[in-house]
Amino acid sequence: MNYTLTQSNAFPLVEVTLANGEEIQIERGCMVYHSGGISLEGKMNSGKGGGGLGGFVRAAARSMVSKESMFITRAKALSDGAKIALAPSAPGAIRELQLGQQQWRINDGAFLACDAGVSYEMKRQSAGKALFGGTGGFFIMETTGTGSMLINSYGDILEIQMDGSAPLTVDNTHVVAWTTTLNYEIKVASGIFGFTTGEGLVNEFNGRGTLFIQTRNIQSLAGLIQPFVGKS
Repeated sequence: MNYTLTQSNAFPLVEVTLANGEEIQIERGCMVYHSGGISLEGKMNSGKGGGGLGGFVRAAARSMVSKESMFITRAKALSDGAKIALAPSAPGAIRELQLGQQQWRINDGAFLACDAGVSYEMKRQSAGKALFGGTGGFFIMETTGTGSMLINSYGDILEIQMDGSAPLTVDNTHVVAWTTTLNYEIKVASGIFGFTTGEGLVNEFNGRGTLFIQTRNIQSLAGLIQPFVGKS
């Protein structure tokens, strides 16, 4: 995926340049503009399972257990040098994940775009992680295929390299993506469900790998503005 980012750190825009016949998949509604040599087509977000009734069921299931749309947009270049610009729904950073020998687990709402040979599948979690996890429930998104995937965050993205010498505890709502080489457990931060500190649930990571976290928490923002939102 050949792309460039705007210079703004708070509100980045990514412009992807495609060769004739090259195709990418993008999150529904994230296109800002394209050069005219682009064909856009909406497909059910069913992963590699294909269409038909089975594809519909898989797309509905993916949508129910994540914040991703039931549909995904495929952008295909009709000529060399075709450009398409994308922007995430939340103000934040955009980062690239390289997939192949290394695969990733990504948090809800983090997907922005990917090569045609890349996707993500819903992987079952243990009962403990499902009951105490966030929005993913019994499933979590795990990448598959070879190529590039663009993810986005709310706020900036920090990269943390773990060498296996010590665990790292991260607030559940600040986790964006982590390599599948890392083990993780979902725990209560402190006290009774973390209410004594206000931290709630946390993820404890162990092992060697890479972790991306976001510097802001959109749930905290929602709580901040809630008193000012009118009620019917």
